[in-house]
Amino acid sequence: MKRGIRNPLARMNVRQQMILLFLVLVIPVFILNGYGNNRAGQILKRHVTNAYIELNKQNFKLISRDIETVNKVTATVFQNSVVQQLDTTGKDTVLQRVKTYEKLERMLSSYSQESDERQPLYYSLYVYDPGNHYFFAPYYPESKKSGVYFFSNEAEKPEWFDEAVARKGNGYLRLTDHLSPPAKGQYDQKTLGYVRAINNIDQGGTIGVLMVTNVDARIGESLKTVSLPEGELYFTDWNNHILTSTQPDAEGVLSLPPEVEPGNSPMGVKDVITKDFIYVVDYNYVLQQKLVYKVPVKALLQQQDEMKHVIQIISVAYFAAGLIIILYFWRSLMTPLQKLVTFVRRYEPGNAVPETPHRKRNDEVSVLISTIYEMARRLNDLIHYKYDMDLKQKEAQLSLLYQQINPHLLYNTLESIYWKSKMEGNHVSAEMIKDLSKLMKISLSRGRELITLGEELEHATAYIKLQQNRYDYAFQVDINLPESLHPLSIPKITLQPLIENGIIHGIKNMGEDGEIRIEAEASGGILRIRISDNGYKPVDIEAINRNLNSETNDPSTGYGVRNIHQRIQLHYGKEYGLVYSVRPGGGTLVTITLPAEKAGGS
Repeated sequence: MKRGIRNPLARMNVRQQMILLFLVLVIPVFILNGYGNNRAGQILKRHVTNAYIELNKQNFKLISRDIETVNKVTATVFQNSVVQQLDTTGKDTVLQRVKTYEKLERMLSSYSQESDERQPLYYSLYVYDPGNHYFFAPYYPESKKSGVYFFSNEAEKPEWFDEAVARKGNGYLRLTDHLSPPAKGQYDQKTLGYVRAINNIDQGGTIGVLMVTNVDARIGESLKTVSLPEGELYFTDWNNHILTSTQPDAEGVLSLPPEVEPGNSPMGVKDVITKDFIYVVDYNYVLQQKLVYKVPVKALLQQQDEMKHVIQIISVAYFAAGLIIILYFWRSLMTPLQKLVTFVRRYEPGNAVPETPHRKRNDEVSVLISTIYEMARRLNDLIHYKYDMDLKQKEAQLSLLYQQINPHLLYNTLESIYWKSKMEGNHVSAEMIKDLSKLMKISLSRGRELITLGEELEHATAYIKLQQNRYDYAFQVDINLPESLHPLSIPKITLQPLIENGIIHGIKNMGEDGEIRIEAEASGGILRIRISDNGYKPVDIEAINRNLNSETNDPSTGYGVRNIHQRIQLHYGKEYGLVYSVRPGGGTLVTITLPAEKAGGS
């Protein structure tokens, strides 16, 4: 015979195994430490990048929400009746034009006032007035001031005016250096503005252009809520032109790696880790905007070095703690375990067990030692108990053989009465005696709990005949049980109580109109037997099914049905048993579910 592979631990004692265990626990820690230092940088970058992605999404949502709020306010201005009825043809009187101007000023000023202590947005309306009908309105726009401004010639027209008109009422963000053509003494007008042309709803054409300024300060507030280690935040348009940034002097076009370019995707988030930076870009083609996070890798590597130092300290502490614990258990466990091994090797079942060694401690080893000594004593008791039980079992078997004489005597007596009634011409009585004999014989079943379906059907048929002869019942019985299913097993006295329920509670008073139907089928290893009646009395199906599966029995629904259900589940499991339902066409249907297994004996 070939020898199997030997377990190398089989030659080692417990002390050697404890040393090996210590080495197995400690050495992988240092291996993982070295491997972890190599992988920590990449893992840290990826985890931090994922965190930046989520942070960028939330940040971009806040900015988009602010811009959407601005868009809603501009829509309100767009629909304002004063704006829609603004006259630039000179039909109104000067006084009417002055009043209109004042109303527009107050309205735009009210929108420009912020109550939540955030940076205010300034709403200004620029209107082309070729007839110079609003000559009295000052024309000194500023980035941090709201107002209504009229210009009468091309020299005064803002550079972004025609661009906004061409977009036909669609708002957009625009970085501009001048709100009006440059002039001496003019304040700094550089700002990020939201520009939207206002069209005349009734007559068509353009009334003017609404410029919302100081948007860069509002977006800057959202950017400042994000703290990146030495990182930079940029808010750009679709072509990477910097609209605003946390970097004071950031201007022009932002250079980004080609991996973060959106391509054909209209919106989403892209990230890339280069040698020097981590880039996270959230973009939206509809809004024509991008939010860019640019974080230097060097800042993360400094954190990684700190983590390496912490891991090294933890590894050394783990080694020292492991060594102390191994030494402690070496002294605490080895001596009592060796004594226990000596006892186990010498002990033989039935021999006297010595007194349990006493230990002052109450740890698991003490419990184990005392338990093994106690188990040895119990084993001795079980040996003596089993000897006594074997004797009693022999006596019980002998008594059972004597008791089996009485049923056979009863069967023989009933058989004699049957033949005597048959010879005297009492055929009905003879058949009833024969059916009764079958009932008693199958009910006893020589002590078997499981019988064949054929035997159980014979038992049920005998019961039906007795009922028909006893009460002169004229009900119909339709039995459809294929012979191929007769060898399958079923707990005895299963069909008869269910048939009895159908007769008594269903068709008892229906005469020839009453019908009991018994049918069965087997598929997929499952045997289903259906017993139904066409009784006209209403039955609480839910109450019966609830009682079958409840812990306490409801006397109103009977004990026999619950007894059958519990016996089936005790034999086969919880997935089998009885289920009551309404029979199609009226009446009651009970389905018995059993495994399709052949009986062990007939």
